[in-house]
Amino acid sequence: LLFSLGLEFSWMHLRGLGGRSLLAGALQVVLTGVIVGVFAGLVGLGLAEATAIGAMVSLSSTAAVLRLLSDAGEVDSSHGRDSLAVLLVQDIAVVPLALLMTLLSGDGGGGGALLGAGRTVLYAAGFVLALWLLLVKLAPRVFEALSLERNRELTVLLAVATGLGATWAAHAIGLSPALGAFVAGMFLGGSRFAVQIRADVSSLKTVLLTLFFGAVGIVADPLWILAHLPLVLGVAALVLVGKAVLITGILRSIGRSLRVAIATGLCLGQIGEFAFVLGNTGRAGGVVSENTYLVIVSTAIVTLLLASCLVPAAPRSASLILRRPRRTSETTGTGEPPPELVIIGFGPAGHAIGERVRELGRRVLVLDLNPAAKRKAETMGLRSEIGDAQQEEVLEHAGVRGARLVAITLPARSAALTVLAQVKRCAPNAHIVVRSRYRRHEPEFAQGGAHAVIGDEDEVGSRLADHVGEKLRDRPLGS
Repeated sequence: LLFSLGLEFSWMHLRGLGGRSLLAGALQVVLTGVIVGVFAGLVGLGLAEATAIGAMVSLSSTAAVLRLLSDAGEVDSSHGRDSLAVLLVQDIAVVPLALLMTLLSGDGGGGGALLGAGRTVLYAAGFVLALWLLLVKLAPRVFEALSLERNRELTVLLAVATGLGATWAAHAIGLSPALGAFVAGMFLGGSRFAVQIRADVSSLKTVLLTLFFGAVGIVADPLWILAHLPLVLGVAALVLVGKAVLITGILRSIGRSLRVAIATGLCLGQIGEFAFVLGNTGRAGGVVSENTYLVIVSTAIVTLLLASCLVPAAPRSASLILRRPRRTSETTGTGEPPPELVIIGFGPAGHAIGERVRELGRRVLVLDLNPAAKRKAETMGLRSEIGDAQQEEVLEHAGVRGARLVAITLPARSAALTVLAQVKRCAPNAHIVVRSRYRRHEPEFAQGGAHAVIGDEDEVGSRLADHVGEKLRDRPLGS
């Protein structure tokens, strides 16, 4: 898992998610670890074990959450992007947390711990330098001397040998194997052959990920879970609620809407797969007792099972939590006359609509959560408001009730369906047109009350067909 994470690691990717979201991820890891560690200390666990438990509980499941968000078409939604940012920070934090677990496994004397920490840092520096020389300086020259067209298996062999070799070498010198895997993957991911390597090892990643979760199931002790079921369910509920509330509070503090913050918290409330890696390291080093390990493992399995229900339902659950009685109004909250056209979501699709209608002199309102979208709309001369259209009171305040036409251009299916339902209640007489990212979702929008559904796939296919047909007409037959 960490080797594949290293292959995908990119500072550009980090910056693209936004500094506030990444800060929220860092705060979540630190605050969750501290709060859980303090709670574990209050129930009688030692400092080292409490710290280890805090590190394990602070992580959520990247593999499960991103897969569920992708299946629901919500990776590009507001809560999907925030979830991705927090998960990425959590994954990066696995490396220092694994190093922390190694340090906690050392002897308890102050001088001995300090000496052990210095030795670990020295070994880690030498290990990273060796991998850098091997993978950044030597490997590219070898690849350039050989033809990849005739030796396609070399990328697979290099990836496997590097990942397993670095993992073994790190373990041999007393470092976390996870650290070795991550650093090796990061150096390979930064090479000019990174795209080919990622493609060639994708099937191996699927197999190893399956084996990993199979191993998780093997670690679980069903008889122990049944014997301690009240404890496991109680801890699982505490973790799910506690992490969801903490993440909601952190995201609200950086300016996210309450609905988006709650949805993100529901997505990330579980204990993730890397907790098993950290827990095994802590157990092997004598930091985590067998009973504590079983509690954390069992709780993680329960929360991972519940995630399959919580993540897809997160946006709708957040809307239900925030549902308030509807208030009637024929003007906006600022006293302005209601718009004739409301564009919900001002990405490329919404921008195209704005370009087409801005010369008509109509009253147009753009509604989007992104401040950048508001600035872009206002430069086009369109009135714009920042707000979450999935909240009925936002639609009421914006004056959607008096709109003649509403265009919903959100890419995330569940968010668009929620907005569609809210618009139907708020403005039952408005003509509603909805963008559908995939053709298979179009019947849902039609059943939800959309008067017109425009599919991305149909539009792309039509444009491609027009272009290909034009080129074929320009070229004589047989030429």
